[in-house]
Amino acid sequence: MTPLQQRTVRELVLHIRQERYPAGHHLKASFLAEQLGVSRSPVNAALAHLAELGVLEHDRNRGFFLRCPADELDSALVALVGGSEDPLYQRIVDLRLARQLPDKVLESDLMRLLDTSRANLGRVLSRIQEEGWIERRAGQGWEFLSLIDSRQAYEESYYYRLALEPAALLSPDFRADPAELAECLRQQEFIAESGYLSMTPFELFEANSHFHETLALWSHNRFIHQSLVRLDQLRRLVEYRQAARRAPRREQALEHIAILQCIAGGELVEAAALMRRHLNQALRAKREFRLEP
Repeated sequence: MTPLQQRTVRELVLHIRQERYPAGHHLKASFLAEQLGVSRSPVNAALAHLAELGVLEHDRNRGFFLRCPADELDSALVALVGGSEDPLYQRIVDLRLARQLPDKVLESDLMRLLDTSRANLGRVLSRIQEEGWIERRAGQGWEFLSLIDSRQAYEESYYYRLALEPAALLSPDFRADPAELAECLRQQEFIAESGYLSMTPFELFEANSHFHETLALWSHNRFIHQSLVRLDQLRRLVEYRQAARRAPRREQALEHIAILQCIAGGELVEAAALMRRHLNQALRAKREFRLEP
C-alpha cells in the first residue's frame, strides 16, 4: 500500500472507533472521503484492505459493512498503527529526533546515508514538507524546521498556547457549532468513561488535537486556528512516542468536558479560565516527565 493508503487505513479505523459504530454498520466511501479529507481512491483501498484483514465484510452489490462492534477493534487497530508506517519516513523521523541529522541537508547526502533512490527519497521529503517540518532551500538542498522535541521547546509551546487558547474563547466572534459541540462532548465522554484504557497513543493525541483545534476554529479568527493547527503538526512526531510511555490520563478528558459544558451554557469567561488552568496543569506534567526521543 502507498503511504497515503496506509494513513487512510489508520484514520479510517480511528473514525470507526470514535463513532462507535455497531456491527453491520454500512461504510460508504463517499461519506468517509469527506470525513477524512481525502479522495475516494485511498478510501476504497483502505476499505478493501480492512476487508482482507477480516475487519469488514464486502458485498459486491451493497458495499462494505463492519463485522464487529467498533469497541472490539482494539487489537486490530494496534497492529495497524504500529506496523504500517513507511520505513524510510520512520528512519528520517528517528534520526531527526535523535539529532543525528543536521538542520541543512543535501538530497545526495541523504540518499547515501539512507541507501535509497532519489525517487523514494523525494516522495518521503514531499510528505514531510506537507507536514510542515522541512522546507526546500532557495539555493540547494533542504532545511529541517524546529520540532517540539525538548523540555525547553515544550515549555515555549505551552506558554504560547496559554496566550492563544483562552483568548480564542473570549473572541468577540466566538460561536460554537451545536452539532460539532455535541460530537466533541460525546467523544470526550467516551474517553473519560473507558476509552482511555484501550485507545492507542495515536487515537488519544488526535482526539486531544481535535478538541483544541475545534475550539480555536469556533473563535472565527483564522490566525488563532492556523497557529494551533501548525503547533499540533510540530507536536505529532514526538507526542506519539511520549504518549506510549505514559499512563493514560482520564483527567484530561474530564477537564475537556468541563470546558465544553461551560461553552454550551454560554459561560465563556469561565471556559477561558478552565482552559488556562487545563494548560497550566499540562505544562506542569511536561516538566515532571523526562523527554526521550
